[in-house]
Amino acid sequence: MDWGTELWDQYDIIEKHTQSGLELVEKYVKFVKERTEIEQSYAKQLRNLSKKYNQKRSSKDEPDCRLSSYQSFLDILNEMNDYAGQRELIAENMIMNICIDLTKYLQELKQERKTYLLEAKKAQQSLESTYKQLDNSKKRFEREWREAERAAQYAEKTDQDINATKADVEKAKQQAHMRACVAEECKNDYAAHLQKYNKEQNQFYFNDMPIIFNKLQDLDERRIQKLGQGYILFSETEKHVMPIIGKCLEGITKAGTNVNEKNDTMVIIEQNKSGFERPGDLEFEDYSQGINRASSDSSLSTPKGPLDLLGKNKSKNFWLFKRSKLSPSTHTPFSTPPAPSPPNGAPSPKFGRDPLSYCLKEINKTVKPRISSFRTLRRSPTVTEDFSHLPPEQRRKRLQQKLEEISKELQKEADQSEALGKMKDVYEKNPQMGDPAILTTQISQTSQNIERLRGELNKYETWLSEAGVRGDTLRYRAHSVNNNGAHEVLSPDGAHSDESTPDASQAIYAEFDDDFEDEEPASPIGKCTAMYNFPGASEGTISMEEGEVLAVVEEDKGDGWTRVRRQNGDEGYIPTSYVTITLNK
Repeated sequence: MDWGTELWDQYDIIEKHTQSGLELVEKYVKFVKERTEIEQSYAKQLRNLSKKYNQKRSSKDEPDCRLSSYQSFLDILNEMNDYAGQRELIAENMIMNICIDLTKYLQELKQERKTYLLEAKKAQQSLESTYKQLDNSKKRFEREWREAERAAQYAEKTDQDINATKADVEKAKQQAHMRACVAEECKNDYAAHLQKYNKEQNQFYFNDMPIIFNKLQDLDERRIQKLGQGYILFSETEKHVMPIIGKCLEGITKAGTNVNEKNDTMVIIEQNKSGFERPGDLEFEDYSQGINRASSDSSLSTPKGPLDLLGKNKSKNFWLFKRSKLSPSTHTPFSTPPAPSPPNGAPSPKFGRDPLSYCLKEINKTVKPRISSFRTLRRSPTVTEDFSHLPPEQRRKRLQQKLEEISKELQKEADQSEALGKMKDVYEKNPQMGDPAILTTQISQTSQNIERLRGELNKYETWLSEAGVRGDTLRYRAHSVNNNGAHEVLSPDGAHSDESTPDASQAIYAEFDDDFEDEEPASPIGKCTAMYNFPGASEGTISMEEGEVLAVVEEDKGDGWTRVRRQNGDEGYIPTSYVTITLNK
């Protein structure tokens, strides 16, 4: 069944239905656009939320970063950020696959429908024009036929009139005959127009319009099919990213399972334990012997215990009780005082003749340092360079971290000094490549940095040895380069030892090939393609031709040279600006 056969007389209905279908497509496109705006807004809010709570801080500023619960929270924020990205992907795919595609297809359907309606309109106008011609010929035939009948009646009346002359009769007959001929012509013309109209009408209703209606039917069916595909894409677009969204949710679940309360407890202990021993018992101080205390001692009240003081100084670290600097002969604040002699026994030789004075002296020696140490609780500890304000355990860790940082900086400066030495040697051998004098300032600055870092390294190693390192002692060795390019190594005790030739004036190398012969071939870290020809005439360089592919052995360290190797094993340096480098991932 088709529209051309079943709906041959429903042109207005077909026109209205096809227009309504196109409006439905427009409405669906608008709906999807608003959905994508919601998705984009949702994704943006999720990203802002993740960014708000994911303030990246270094471990120095945020010690909780090592806690599994803290790290899991960061993982959740990262997963939420990825989840937001998937929501953005949904919106993007909907715009590309539904909105843009349907909008383009809709424009094509509109243009096609407009063409079919124009064809129907032309056919209708042609049929109406033929009908007008038929109607005009019919009216003319009717008019001329009436005139012919009147002329025939007048000729017959004249012929019967006895008073009419023969000439009048002949004239009337001729007029009647002429009118009859005109009427016959109009009749034939009317018949011809009628036949033409019937033919065109049959063509219009049985051929032209059915074809146009069937085309409109095909257009509407294709529109419905495309709209159905758009409905499916609305679901499939989201289904496509569901596995990734599921992985994001699994990542959040995994972050929750990764929380380890025991590990977090150990991290808290490791970060905050002071390394101090617990305080000893306080000795009973007997004032019931009727001793008259001196006025100087009357101001000394019995010191409160650490728990009482802790209540007033909760914000202070408990280890500060041990920070009072006493001489080795003086008792620590919580050390046990000398045991008194038995009540009934002879006095100890330490008491001498005046046991009361001795007791007061011992009490005075014990109480005064303790009070001094208590007062330190009221002041915040001063941050010192040797981290002496920290507890022993934390001080050792900070000193070790500082030594590692200095060692890395020292190694970096040593590498830079070595690269500058190589560059200077190349400039000296090939003046056309550059002036060696311009590197003097940089080499001098690098040497000063190395000496400064050496001094800091020795200083922190001394402090670390004073603090004492539990377990195996960490040894920090850092290669450095002196002003002449000779390698030096810092021994664990901070002393300098030369690994290079005893001659301090000798350069870091005589020829590049000597360095290569002493080392095993390094694994390539990438490849490069030559953009220009390079003769490689100077010592230590290697020639190359435009388009040649070489293996990269060592990256450019800032001196403008890259170390490469051919397939036959030849190695050397080439200008970095002469090649395009691709490093292995």
